Amino acid sequence: MCRVSKSGSDDLTSQTIMTDSDVHNQLAAKHERNREQRIAAVKRWVEYIQSEPVDKWGPQQNAIVDGQLDAAQHAQLSADHHQQIKTVAKAIRNAAETEDDTR
Repeated sequence: MCRVSKSGSDDLTSQTIMTDSDVHNQLAAKHERNREQRIAAVKRWVEYIQSEPVDKWGPQQNAIVDGQLDAAQHAQLSADHHQQIKTVAKAIRNAAETEDDTR
């Protein structure tokens, strides 16, 4: 990062100009924070579904999956991407059903 003065002297009108590497580093740090937050959320969800009966969390998970499918249908996605979303949703539902069978 470098500081540049609008007047040419070191005064209060100086502004910070970010270099490309600064922008890249800040973006990479943001992505890492987001990734860590997603992992923490998944771990909380796992703890929740392990501690609660399926009839409590199952409808919540179905609502999330259905919401994602609805969003995908309203976004202008390719047919291949749309099919991939359906495939993943089906796998999640099947895994939840298998989990139900083992309890």
